[in-house]
Amino acid sequence: MKAMEQLLKVMESLRDPDTGCPWDNEQTFASLIPYTLEESYEVADAIDNQDFDELRLELGDLLFQIVFYAQIAREKGLFDFNDVAASISEKLIRRHPHVFAGEEIDSVEKQAAAWEEHKRKEREKKPVSESDVPSELDGVIKALPALARAQKLQRRAARVGFDWKEIEDVYSKVFEEIDEVKQAEKIAEKEAIEDELGDLIFATVNLSRFLNVDAEEATRKACKKFERRFRSVEHKVTERHESMSVLSVAQLNQLWNEVKAEESQKG
Repeated sequence: MKAMEQLLKVMESLRDPDTGCPWDNEQTFASLIPYTLEESYEVADAIDNQDFDELRLELGDLLFQIVFYAQIAREKGLFDFNDVAASISEKLIRRHPHVFAGEEIDSVEKQAAAWEEHKRKEREKKPVSESDVPSELDGVIKALPALARAQKLQRRAARVGFDWKEIEDVYSKVFEEIDEVKQAEKIAEKEAIEDELGDLIFATVNLSRFLNVDAEEATRKACKKFERRFRSVEHKVTERHESMSVLSVAQLNQLWNEVKAEESQKG
């Protein structure tokens, strides 16, 4: 706790209007959002890289963001860090009655269902619907990354039966959306292409949900894989004293396939 107390005092000093840091004093709830998102992604990157020394540092950076928000809130008389800690402790106890209140839950699946039921009851007590009718989609944050938000919207809709019954129906929907993208491309209207492409991506997210794969995580891994393979292609081109810009698509594809084959051999 001493380290936490020290961090809170450091934050208070940084925000001192007379002796603090000018940059820290200029920050607001809104101005900190980009930094908070960036720190969250840096935590994820450290985990992906299995760099646990870096993870320790990045978790500290993320914690600092929370302390920063709490300090601004304290200055405004809204709440402080202790209130933040108390609220999450209370929520965790409330949502884990099998741990703290003697309820019997004997599987991860039952726990997940109970967790969602607790959240649903909490939403009912705090209406946030954009219409007069409470919605199952209430509380799905608009600021989520698009793939994560799409998956969460689909899960919420599925809970009340608005879902495909079989995975083959999902595959059919994906192929249907591909055809509609092709039709929009023939019309060559950007708005129509964007609309249909969005539907295709949304359908693909639905497929990932049926396959029990997190769409955001799968896409991040695909980006990481592409970057790794592309850099390997660049390395091969450099070794041959050539330039990628003068190689044909066929030559570049050949190098790409070489990289894939080498990765497969390494297992």
